[in-house]
Amino acid sequence: MWKRLGGRVQWRLARFRHRTFLVYAGGVVRDERGRILLLRHRLWPAYRAWGLPGGYVNAGERLEDGVAREVREETALEVEVPGPPLGLASGFRHRVEAYYEARVVGGRLELDAAEILEARWFPPDGLPDEMSPRLRKVITGFDLKPG
Repeated sequence: MWKRLGGRVQWRLARFRHRTFLVYAGGVVRDERGRILLLRHRLWPAYRAWGLPGGYVNAGERLEDGVAREVREETALEVEVPGPPLGLASGFRHRVEAYYEARVVGGRLELDAAEILEARWFPPDGLPDEMSPRLRKVITGFDLKPG
């Protein structure tokens, strides 16, 4: 049922349930050419439907484990999260976001159709127009090492 609710309803319910703040962890998954995996999310508005794989971290879960779990749930890819966060952000009230580089170590790209419409690899300088300006700024601000 959660996946059928719209993003705004999910956000309101999450805020009601978690009165303090929410922690979101996103994965910057890149291929051997340095392109970034972006997902077109079913529940996000069309004008900003593209984003990184990621989601809310469970209570007691390490951020790195949350990234690996969310990437696996949304794409069926197994990733390792080798280092410290690439960056922290907060574009929403009561929400903290941590972004980590994630390396594919297994699995085959299969999308969770309930959440994800499409997946594509984009060069860092060729991100899609249908992405929030805030997330674009976050991604382009990362100090990404060559693929």
